[in-house]
Amino acid sequence: MIDVNHQISAVRRRVGTRVLEAGEARVVTVSQTYDAPVEDVWDACTSADRIARWFLPVTGDLRLHGRYQLQGNAGGVVERCDPPRSFAATWEYGGDVSWIEVRLTDEPDGRTRFELEHVAHVDDDRWTEFGPGAVGVGWDMGLLGLAGYFGTGKSVTPETAAAWVGSDQGREFMTLSSLRWAEASVAAGTDPQQARAAADRTTAAYTGTPAP
Repeated sequence: MIDVNHQISAVRRRVGTRVLEAGEARVVTVSQTYDAPVEDVWDACTSADRIARWFLPVTGDLRLHGRYQLQGNAGGVVERCDPPRSFAATWEYGGDVSWIEVRLTDEPDGRTRFELEHVAHVDDDRWTEFGPGAVGVGWDMGLLGLAGYFGTGKSVTPETAAAWVGSDQGREFMTLSSLRWAEASVAAGTDPQQARAAADRTTAAYTGTPAP
């Protein structure tokens, strides 16, 4: 069993913007500290065998300028790699291209802070409809998988992950994650009522529960 409230509280979430050559982009950032040294966390995030144990099966060439593909999800190209501290890649899904960067930082007692930043051009209508939770809830589930992997050493299969997502506990997790992303959106300047409405729609999309 997963301590949903503990995991939700263990993650830091930020929302912001950045100006790129193609215009302003939205930025969501998630981070969590894990009880493992930097080298171990790096290997868990860059080894195809270990990525499949906590996230999704991945194929391709996991090195600088190589192309990767996550099973049933995004693919892209590794654009920068600075082991064991950071890597950056494109995130290509549904015809859209965005960018991710993972950064690892030493923490006291041999622990490591994992931080992931996702930068995307999102039109105002889609952002208003779903807000940062549209991608944020998914990344929360990724950090949950990594926490479980380091906490128990057990692998997560796509089948068990799908069963958990459809469970009462899975729906509770996604609902709380969506609410926390609404709070991060408000902290970034979004109107609270608008942020909560977007969170309700995001929760409905992830859980299959009609929005209020």
